[in-house]
Amino acid sequence: MDFDIPEELQLLARTARDFVETRLQPLEKQVEETDQIPGDVLKEMGQLGFFGLPFPEEYGGVGAGDLGYCLALEQFGRTSAAFSNIIGAHTSIGSMSIFLGGTEDQKRRYLPDLTTGKKIAAFSLTEPSSGSDAASIQTSATLRKGCWILNGTKIWVTNGPIADVIVVYAANDRAKGARGGITGFIVEKGFKGFRVGKVDDKMGLRGSYTSELIFEDCEVPEANVLGGQVGAGFRTALGALDIGRVSLAAGAVGSSQHLLELAIEHSKRRQQFGKPIAANQAIQWMLADSAVEIHAARLMVYDAAWKLDQKKRASLEAAMVKVYASEMANRVVDRVLQIHGGMGYMKDSPVERAYRDARVLRIYEGTSEVQRMIIAEELLKN
Repeated sequence: MDFDIPEELQLLARTARDFVETRLQPLEKQVEETDQIPGDVLKEMGQLGFFGLPFPEEYGGVGAGDLGYCLALEQFGRTSAAFSNIIGAHTSIGSMSIFLGGTEDQKRRYLPDLTTGKKIAAFSLTEPSSGSDAASIQTSATLRKGCWILNGTKIWVTNGPIADVIVVYAANDRAKGARGGITGFIVEKGFKGFRVGKVDDKMGLRGSYTSELIFEDCEVPEANVLGGQVGAGFRTALGALDIGRVSLAAGAVGSSQHLLELAIEHSKRRQQFGKPIAANQAIQWMLADSAVEIHAARLMVYDAAWKLDQKKRASLEAAMVKVYASEMANRVVDRVLQIHGGMGYMKDSPVERAYRDARVLRIYEGTSEVQRMIIAEELLKN
């Protein structure tokens, strides 16, 4: 096995690291206080290709594949989660749904503007009555006079308030459920009957926009049925979620690595009882345990991303790395806050923000419990 990262992907990671450190980290406090990312920064991210990393160049993408994408998101994990969140929701599951399940016409119609960041994408699956049980969605899709009519409400849609293009999953036949009863639709923000509902006020993820999306007799042309196949949406959604879970884990690795570096620096500097706290075995073991877990998660991310690039089925690996990396990140940030003591609990500390942001990792893109169900199902099936 060759664990070397190709030189061009190493260069991509360094470019992302430089952008994060010089452009994004100085904005962390502003994003936290204003709850928004400056528009000029989003435009710059698009111009640099960060919204099209895994996609082929023929659709305006960078062509870095899933491994390159994960290497970049690992570096974006070193700053406010708002930045990686908007990229992840846009790329991993929004645009990716069109790339994986769309017709060639749909890809050429939508992807060039999405991969260059000229337009923002969202992925809309979760509803008030269906979260982990995604196959039981209630939003309905009815064909009337050559046009699909959507009715229902989606919740917690990342990028919902700012998205230009939303991939919406609705039930065309509730009796069939996941087996032919769910269809994907490409909805543009200007479609009649579509509107943004309540914008969410969250515990963390300040600067990452999530909201309700409301469909009231929303009119969607037949040409916007994802892939042109009625009832084939659930498979596409699961494929996009696999990629979303791996890229989310990449961000968790980057965030944890950054926090570990902060903890090492602080433990060397902080003096108690006449010596640096780094001299205490209790601190050393927290640092060591964190380093071991980060290393393991990083290798899991690279392995899963490589399998995706090889067009291999990676649902098992995606579930494994998502549950492991998300729970690892929560353990690491808890240790790092403990090492920082009262300083880490203060609002002006990046550790305090990271502590709040990390909690949702075990919930979105499929809870830890759902990931364990997927893993067990794969084990028992095989």
